[in-house]
Amino acid sequence: MASPEASGAAGDVAAQTAAVEVEPIRLPSHEDMKMQDTYNNCVVRSVMSGVMGGGLGVMMGLFLGALENPVMAEEMTARQQIVYQAKQMGRRSMGNAKTFAVMGLIFSAVECVVEKARARHDVTNSAVAGCVTGGTLAVKGGPQAACMGCAGFAAFSVAIEKFMDRHT
Repeated sequence: MASPEASGAAGDVAAQTAAVEVEPIRLPSHEDMKMQDTYNNCVVRSVMSGVMGGGLGVMMGLFLGALENPVMAEEMTARQQIVYQAKQMGRRSMGNAKTFAVMGLIFSAVECVVEKARARHDVTNSAVAGCVTGGTLAVKGGPQAACMGCAGFAAFSVAIEKFMDRHT
């Protein structure tokens, strides 16, 4: 015969199980679907990546520009050093912002177009996008630089994808 303590414990578990409610699946609203469709547009995704890349470039430029010391620091007054540092940070920020914005825009656009053309979401898309981005950014250096940029950026893109493990 079961003890009253054992039947009480079983009754508590049954009461707790009954108290847990399961939430029904909520279908996305019309606004949710419209927002998702907007973000899945390659142009919107590319522009957003370009803007975010530009913001990252500004931050990197400010940080790296602040680390540069003037060549003639001993001969400059404190005010001249501050003005020089501010100008360096501004120049560095604008240069990095342009580079990172173009990099983000090209990479995102190519990855989105390749993904839609292949109808797959895998590492190959990132490798192709990396190759095109690296080659495009290095094209001014000649064909050898473009090939090295392509291979380097593609390898980096694949390494990041593997590290982030987005495509399992």
